[in-house]
Amino acid sequence: MKNTFLSEMNSRGFLNQCTDLEGLKKILNQKTIKAYIGFDTTAPSLHVGSLLQIMILRLLQKYGHQPIVLLGGGTTLIGDPSGKDSTRKILKEKEIKNNIKSIKKIFEKLLHSKNKKTKPIFVNNYDWLGKLKYIDFLRDVGKHFTINKMLTFDSVKLRLDREQSLSYTEFNYMILQAYDFYQLIKKYDCVLQLGGSDQWGNIVNGVDLIRRITQKNAFGLTTPLITLSSGAKMGKTEKGAVWLDEKIFSAYEYWQFWRNTSDEDVKKFLKFFTEDDIDNLTMQIENEKDINKLKILLANKATTILHGSKAAKDSAETAKETFVRGGLGKNIPEKKIEKKIIRQGINIIELIFQNNLAQSKSEVRRILKNNGVKINDVTVNDEKKIVNIEDVQENNFIKLSIGKKNHIKVKII
Repeated sequence: MKNTFLSEMNSRGFLNQCTDLEGLKKILNQKTIKAYIGFDTTAPSLHVGSLLQIMILRLLQKYGHQPIVLLGGGTTLIGDPSGKDSTRKILKEKEIKNNIKSIKKIFEKLLHSKNKKTKPIFVNNYDWLGKLKYIDFLRDVGKHFTINKMLTFDSVKLRLDREQSLSYTEFNYMILQAYDFYQLIKKYDCVLQLGGSDQWGNIVNGVDLIRRITQKNAFGLTTPLITLSSGAKMGKTEKGAVWLDEKIFSAYEYWQFWRNTSDEDVKKFLKFFTEDDIDNLTMQIENEKDINKLKILLANKATTILHGSKAAKDSAETAKETFVRGGLGKNIPEKKIEKKIIRQGINIIELIFQNNLAQSKSEVRRILKNNGVKINDVTVNDEKKIVNIEDVQENNFIKLSIGKKNHIKVKII
């Protein structure tokens, strides 16, 4: 493949399945296109599990194509069954609207908006799904779907095989997503839908629906689902999700997430989550024998893309100050506690648990027993330890460390 959008996707390992790869190559060689990815709006922020899709939208822009970001205000009211073991909680419309507003700000940071030809188009599928008349929809769209085929898609089949309930509402999700693609080709001449491999069935449905109604060619392309070498799902940690909103997950925590990438994943993630020239990057990966330097490179590059170069530099310096020099870097996560609580004293287990540094109190006890807790760089293993005013440093902080990599400043207010 020539040096195009598809060739770089292939070089970086983004390319998984395509409904018609040769046909898509042909159209991309002839003109620039519009392509879309849909995102759930079930939370006020996306997490790092969505980052690969966002990197592909940035790649689209790089090659002169225009991304459409579909924020699922309508489909979020239904819930996507793909990859889910149970029915999602149904959110209220007001909550979804607030989530969309917050998520859009993340995209405005991550996607380029100066060039009118590649500037992202934001759409909310509630704009058309909210106006649907049920009888008309069944007659005009539903007739193109067969139950036989719908039952073969993984999003449905896996739930049924496990004898887990699948609501009629969720069963309709794939029809609504297909209808989204139809609306986008009609309104914006959007010819390509992108998504993770778990969306393959939904994407194929959209391509088929467009062909049946309009006789036009549309294309679907999926990326591989990312799992860590440990088998865990990308974007989840022991502390919870790695959010892209700095208000929820700080730039320093984000830098640390990438710095703590396992040895087995770091080379793959450098290709996925950085934007250096792929040939130079491959050469750098092959020549660098110190895996920790590659992890720092990944952390710096990934943090720069989301939070900017200053945040990446400050985070790297904070890590050096905290881990190498034993100090308190300015970017280290900060938790606040009232002075009266410290004066009264608070049990070490409560302090750790209340600040979400462990998932349970029994886990805190285990960490204490294994000498994994430090206050101001001094090991604490007594679960009856009361943290009080005597532990407060001159700068009005207590440095609390859980394990080798988890440090916070407890600020007294």
